[in-house]
Amino acid sequence: QVQLVESGGGLVQPGGSLRLSCAASGITFYMYIMKWYRQAPGKERELVASISNTGGNTNVADSMKGRFTISRDNAKKTVDLQMNSLKPEDTAVYYCNAVRPDFGFEYWGQGTQVTVSS
Repeated sequence: QVQLVESGGGLVQPGGSLRLSCAASGITFYMYIMKWYRQAPGKERELVASISNTGGNTNVADSMKGRFTISRDNAKKTVDLQMNSLKPEDTAVYYCNAVRPDFGFEYWGQGTQVTVSS
C-alpha cells in the first residue's frame, strides 16, 4: 500500500519559515520524481517544486524561487520543502506527489495546511 504522509504545516507569521516533510512508503522511492503542489481556496492546484529521483535536479516555481527549497533523502524515503520568507499568499494546502513517468505511476499525499497570517 502506497502512502505519502505530509507533516510540518501550521500557522506562521509573514516573514516566517516552515519546513514540510513527506514520508513515503510502499514505493521504490529512489525511482520516483517527487513534487510539492499547493492549492489555495478557490484556486487551482499549482506546482511548487520538483526534484529528480537522484536529487540532482531541482526546480522551483518562479514566484517561490529564492524562498523555497526542495530536497530529498532516498535512504529515509523523505522529501522536504523548506519555506522561508513566507507571505500570506503562500497560504494553501500543500501536497506531496510521487511520479514515475515511465510506468505512468502517480501518487498523492493527503495534504498539510499552511497558513501565513499575523
